Amino acid sequence: MSFDFHIKESDLLKGVFIIKPSVFKDKRGRIWTSYIQKNMNQLLPDDLHFRHDKFTFSDIKVLRGIHSDKKSWKLVTCVQGEVFQVVVDCRKNSKTLNQYESFILNGKSPQCIFLPPMVGNAFYVTSDSALYHYKLAYKGEYLDANDQFTWKWNDSRFNINWPSTDPVLSERDS
Repeated sequence: MSFDFHIKESDLLKGVFIIKPSVFKDKRGRIWTSYIQKNMNQLLPDDLHFRHDKFTFSDIKVLRGIHSDKKSWKLVTCVQGEVFQVVVDCRKNSKTLNQYESFILNGKSPQCIFLPPMVGNAFYVTSDSALYHYKLAYKGEYLDANDQFTWKWNDSRFNINWPSTDPVLSERDS
């Protein structure tokens, strides 16, 4: 069984990487690896390592984000179900400030998206439900919701073409 990764930098947003793992299939189903330290640590600055994981389980039409902070590096994927993934460049000195890129992430055709700090993360659930995974690297303490920035999901600066104009939102994302 192979645990290879195809790692490609986004053509649009510098520092954002699309990671496609090898998938082994047989009569029992599929198996794939989302993280191998030697493969992923090459994307992080020398003194950082992934420190913790989070999962969200969301129902159809739920939109989470656009969130980020000044110090967290994220590796995200959809483990089960399907999401419309969006990453937004919020880095003030970037040539692609306010530009976004979208992806379809799902459990049937696995891929991970690697985001540097100040790149906003958001997703919209297109299946009945979805299990979404975050792996995080940062220095110091984790910056939770109160220390993160949040941009409105339909902010006109980004002009994101979401699959719905009427998503299910948290108060924070409204």
